Amino acid sequence: MQIKMKNKFYITTTIPYSNAEPHIGFALEIVQADVLARWHSILGENVFFLTGTDEHGSKNYQTAKKEGISPQKFVDRNSKKFKELTKVLNISNNYFIRTTDKKKHWPGVIKIWKILEKNGDIYKKKYEGNYCSGCERFITDKELIDGKCQDHPNIEIKNISEENYFFRLSKYSDKIRELVKKDRLLIVPEKWKNDFLGLIKNGLTDVSFSREKKHLPWGVPIPGDKDQIMYVWGDALNNYLTGIGYPDIKYKKYWPADVHLVGKDMLRFHAGIWPGMLLSINLPLPKKIAVHGFIVVGGQKMSKSLGNIVAPLKLAKEYPIDVIRYYLIRHIPFGDDGDFSEQKLKNSLNNELANDLGNLLSRTLTLCEKYFKGNLKKQKDDGLFKKLKFVKVKKYFDTYELHNALGEIWNFVRESNKYVNKNEPWKNEKNRDVVLYNLLESLRIISILIWPFIPETSEKICKQLGIKQGLVKDIKFGLVSNYNVKKGEILFKKLK
Repeated sequence: MQIKMKNKFYITTTIPYSNAEPHIGFALEIVQADVLARWHSILGENVFFLTGTDEHGSKNYQTAKKEGISPQKFVDRNSKKFKELTKVLNISNNYFIRTTDKKKHWPGVIKIWKILEKNGDIYKKKYEGNYCSGCERFITDKELIDGKCQDHPNIEIKNISEENYFFRLSKYSDKIRELVKKDRLLIVPEKWKNDFLGLIKNGLTDVSFSREKKHLPWGVPIPGDKDQIMYVWGDALNNYLTGIGYPDIKYKKYWPADVHLVGKDMLRFHAGIWPGMLLSINLPLPKKIAVHGFIVVGGQKMSKSLGNIVAPLKLAKEYPIDVIRYYLIRHIPFGDDGDFSEQKLKNSLNNELANDLGNLLSRTLTLCEKYFKGNLKKQKDDGLFKKLKFVKVKKYFDTYELHNALGEIWNFVRESNKYVNKNEPWKNEKNRDVVLYNLLESLRIISILIWPFIPETSEKICKQLGIKQGLVKDIKFGLVSNYNVKKGEILFKKLK
């Protein structure tokens, strides 16, 4: 698809820990990010989409130790699964960053550390506190419930006493609060902005940025201190810069990030620690932090103990990829938690994808071939195109209401089906060519609009219509002077 590039659009996901195989929650995040990346691509923008894996930290080291293998072998195995997931889910990322990459990642991390240190924002002190290996951080007594971490109740909280390097985050607390309040660091949806402001009402505290090597020998070494290893936040967060080339000057082509897409449990780090680091090294802050919720199963949070973890790589072997992508966007409201079940997935396939879209394409092309041998010349606008509320679709994209954007597109799919039923082109010979041309144009426009969400389906429609994949600028009636269509296989097979 040839595009004249205009503005840049740089979007990132978080980089999940490679201590286990990916679950459906991260699949949600990379699909959401992919929808936004593809949307900006068909707007004609120069898109860079980054994802990857966080491979250091005590969780990975301890788990590898239990398995009796090296940490590198352990993270290689699991990172490969996350990379496989990007391929399986048809994710359009430009680069996959790994924090164990000594050539791509480490030089930028070490340079940033040295700048933080030079600016007086790194200092060393002895510290004793509650450490949650699930969060990879020290947590306060106030954050504990019955001695357990709220986010990781099954992980034992350890009291750790050691000498660490700290980042002087408190120095930037007031500045960060003001930036968030004034939307100069925009957090969407707004409820998460309010949640973060509530979280930091008493100020941000300094953050441990290292661990003693005798406790954690796995990670980036601290420059000038052979006894300390860089802690996760001083390492992993920098991927958003190293993934686009930092410290090489080419990173400036894409920085600042337009969107950091994060889960709600990652907000405090991306709106607190990361902006503090950027303020210290005097780099622009990301423009937006877009926050998604969790996927629950039967109303319960996924956990190994409940046996309700949904593995997307396994799911993708049982269902078409576009069915999974469609469900994750349409039925998990952006910014909120959403429920997943295979029955709901099947209902989505049968009732929405097969009945609505698949049926519209199938009967339109059947009628075109039956009455016109697949060839239709340009006809007048019969009013169907007016049923598309494109302004609303675009607005929903702008506000990250991806579920509503897809819902509005589906309203047009259903309006197109109503148009077929009302005009009955199999009966009315007089305006049959007008009706069918209008339907072909609606399908062409639908193919553009659904490409960010279900790209494979979009491309199948284009192939059967005999046209090239379109851009947002092509959402106009009457651009095709002559259609030469050829009906192919049905888009979606129903499941019982």
